[in-house]
Amino acid sequence: MVSRGPLHAPLILHGHRVTLRTLEEGDYDAWLEVRTRCHDWLVKWEPRSVHASHLAEDRRSFASRCAIRERERQMGTGFGFGIFYQGRFVGEITLSSIQRGPLQSAFIGYWIDEAVAGRGLMPESVVTTLQYAFDSLRLHRVEINIIPRNGPSRRVVEKLGLRFEGIAERYLEIDGAWEDHAHFAITAEEWRDRAPELVGTWLLPREQ
Repeated sequence: MVSRGPLHAPLILHGHRVTLRTLEEGDYDAWLEVRTRCHDWLVKWEPRSVHASHLAEDRRSFASRCAIRERERQMGTGFGFGIFYQGRFVGEITLSSIQRGPLQSAFIGYWIDEAVAGRGLMPESVVTTLQYAFDSLRLHRVEINIIPRNGPSRRVVEKLGLRFEGIAERYLEIDGAWEDHAHFAITAEEWRDRAPELVGTWLLPREQ
């Protein structure tokens, strides 16, 4: 379910337990708390050139990233969301590099607070994002690329049963080293076939 408002109002997607919302400067303190506490859990998996510093975590840099994400949203080239669980910020998920024309594709990336990892919040967030990508944006293909040894991230796509397409060697520079990535993807045709199962499993209330 999507909540819309006037131009530049936050974009909100509703799952069952999670809410995805575009981040604003006012989210900085909650974001920084999670990033600081989970530093070792997160930075080893993040894109970064060997010559670049780690992600800047000061308030000005955070506000700048929020502004960039907002411009991408207005142009339709990308959507970045904070993940909120029980009213608390617990991670991020992005739908990025949106290509139109004959390609109609995008990539999903994500990270989550180590304290709530393994509770199914990220698979739910991915399905919420896929629903928006296919049903609202009318994309044809969405990819997720994961370092093969990143077990927690791989379990997300494995829980969802996304199609494995192979290994791309030295695909992306991660924490200063060129890393292989496992390609997972889902197309609009697959979404149409699997949406009742995925939505029913991850987005609808379950009987206790």
